[in-house]
Amino acid sequence: MAEQVRIIVVNWNGKPFLEECLQGLRRQLYRSFSVVLVDNGSTDGSLMLVRNRFPEVQVIALPENRGFAAANNCALQGLETPYAALLNKDAVADTGWLGNLVEALEQTKEAGFAASKMLYYHQPDVIDRCGDGYTRAGVGLLRGRGEPASNYDRREWVFGACAGAALYRTDMLRDIGLFDEDFFLIHEDLDLSFRAQLRGYRCLYVPEARVLHKASGSLVYDSPVSVYYGHRNLEWTYLKNMPGRLLLRTILPHLFYDLAAFGYFTFRGRSLDYLRAKRDAWRGFQRVRQKRMQVQKKRRVSDQYLWNLFSRERLFPRFLNRLRKRGYADTRKQ
Repeated sequence: MAEQVRIIVVNWNGKPFLEECLQGLRRQLYRSFSVVLVDNGSTDGSLMLVRNRFPEVQVIALPENRGFAAANNCALQGLETPYAALLNKDAVADTGWLGNLVEALEQTKEAGFAASKMLYYHQPDVIDRCGDGYTRAGVGLLRGRGEPASNYDRREWVFGACAGAALYRTDMLRDIGLFDEDFFLIHEDLDLSFRAQLRGYRCLYVPEARVLHKASGSLVYDSPVSVYYGHRNLEWTYLKNMPGRLLLRTILPHLFYDLAAFGYFTFRGRSLDYLRAKRDAWRGFQRVRQKRMQVQKKRRVSDQYLWNLFSRERLFPRFLNRLRKRGYADTRKQ
């Protein structure tokens, strides 16, 4: 049988994580796949480790760090397998992870992509996320974050998939386009999910597809990098994808969220990073506006479909979960 899946792992100085990540892929029960590691100019010996210990892994070595979005696109361009799977280097897949994702999409033809059940590596009884949501304030939502692992145990339609552990139909990616490389990192998967939904491709959450995620192993929570890219790209995702009538319906909650987030990051000592993010989001507005015209021109779904897909924004639980998330990161370091 022809190979069905290309698994893509993006790496930048991730040597401490790669051994366990790639061993997890070796143990997959489903076998019709190949693995491609895209390296973003690492200097920590990552490539030597992969070439010596995992000769079956194809390596694409980039000369510099081009970001998560561009690195994935390098491996996705010209893809001929029916499916593409993405896995973070700091994630360890259960033996049935890939097989369950493929089986779910094979059985559910109306699904264009599938999300995994991601659990904290050091606290596997706690959910990291169970797919992505999007709120009526125009903000991404990590479904299930901080809840018991026993929750979210049935397949269901969700807004999107975290690219840290997801499966995509190649035909869908050809139709909607690949990751937006201007995002560099953070929310590039949310933007892709939004574009997919606008074109009528649905996302299926598959709880049997489990991975353990070493949270903040790659990107430290509330670091200057995460605050900057997260809150610049939050605006680009919203302005690029939200249909016009829904922009009018969501703009006040969106601005209220931005104000509350500014208060939170001021408390965390990251106000300058946050303000720089919003400044640069605005500076990129004309480029985003041009992309928006193309995205909205291709839309197939109604405003009501999207509105029903969006979740209510709940600010207090969101910021409480953010504080918990930092706690899980601290646990990892003990």
